[in-house]
Amino acid sequence: MEEQISYLIKIFQRRLTSTPMSFFRYLYSHIDWNDSLIGIKGPKGCGKSTLLLQHIKETFKGKELDKVLYVSLDNLWFSSHDIIDVVDYHYTHGGTHLFIDEIHYYKHWQTLLKNICDDYPGLYVAYTGSSMLQLESSEGDLSRRLTMYEMRGLSLREFLGYEGILQIPSVSLEQLLADHVGIAMEVCGKTKILEHFKKYLEVGYYPFYKTVHHGYYQRLQNVVNQVIEVDYPNVEDITMSTIRKTKKLLMILAERVPQLPKMNELYNELETDRNQGLKMLYALQRGGLLLLLSDNAKSPDNLSRPDKIYINNPTMMYALTPKVDTGTLRETFFCNQLSQGHDVRYPKAGDFLVDKKYLFEVGGKGKNFDQIKDIADSYLAVDNTEVGHRNRIPLWMFGLLY
Repeated sequence: MEEQISYLIKIFQRRLTSTPMSFFRYLYSHIDWNDSLIGIKGPKGCGKSTLLLQHIKETFKGKELDKVLYVSLDNLWFSSHDIIDVVDYHYTHGGTHLFIDEIHYYKHWQTLLKNICDDYPGLYVAYTGSSMLQLESSEGDLSRRLTMYEMRGLSLREFLGYEGILQIPSVSLEQLLADHVGIAMEVCGKTKILEHFKKYLEVGYYPFYKTVHHGYYQRLQNVVNQVIEVDYPNVEDITMSTIRKTKKLLMILAERVPQLPKMNELYNELETDRNQGLKMLYALQRGGLLLLLSDNAKSPDNLSRPDKIYINNPTMMYALTPKVDTGTLRETFFCNQLSQGHDVRYPKAGDFLVDKKYLFEVGGKGKNFDQIKDIADSYLAVDNTEVGHRNRIPLWMFGLLY
């Protein structure tokens, strides 16, 4: 077993050596690494693996590194070896910390984690997995011992730091609403924000854009295929027919969002029924490919028709659609950035109701208050604007929230 484990250790050491330490995602400082079982979920390509390796590189030095093991379950090595044998070897040889990447490649991952927690006392475990992983449907009782975190793609604020343009702290929504003019003047005094905002929308949501010089959108399409063809079957018992229909569903929606298509016509087009259609829709949401907006909070176990559907983020829009609609792009950006840490719903008037209190209408520079003028706590999020005024807030500023 020692020879076999040495292969995994070499891969771990190689990846650790090449891990950059110049930029850390927003989630890094929020994680309490003292917890014995930590889960990090999020869409593919958002930097979960790098985050694990950065923590290891920063925390464990010299001989302490011998007590740490990082493995990724998407490695072909695990097609003929069992992860539990690796865990047992690591633990019995003095290992104290285990980091498991891409855990959803293990069919019964929840049971695996429960067994590790029960059978290897004192072993600290952190893992990453696809957004499709749902704690509510776990096979083992992890809720009492698991601390779960969710990572999104880069915010505009992070993108500015990642590009070396500007380092600025995040602001809360309340701070933004109260002092957006002051914050905007400070930022715009240091950089031409609108040109950076444009680039962010086109490529900036996924950190790997820096390492892909050609074919970036093709790489994103590969991510989509990976989610639907590999991750989805790993967490749901589905057929090849369902996989094909799910891909077709996404491409149809990419052309029609945000206007909700007539669902019955859509189901007929996919040759499926309402129940199966909704399951595919919510699978695409959990996979980080769609944003589903409803007028109230819905239980994930009670699937119902959403009131509005968006592609998950602007960068994904550019990868999936030959011609991106400007209005849809604006709304997608706003919904994506606000849905990190806030309750976003579809209101009777306006475009978005945030935290059941703040009403927003999203539009271009000439947008007016006609639709929401008599409603309290209402705001305009306006594009192509560097600095706002009163309740008119530049759209780019909603990228400073995390």
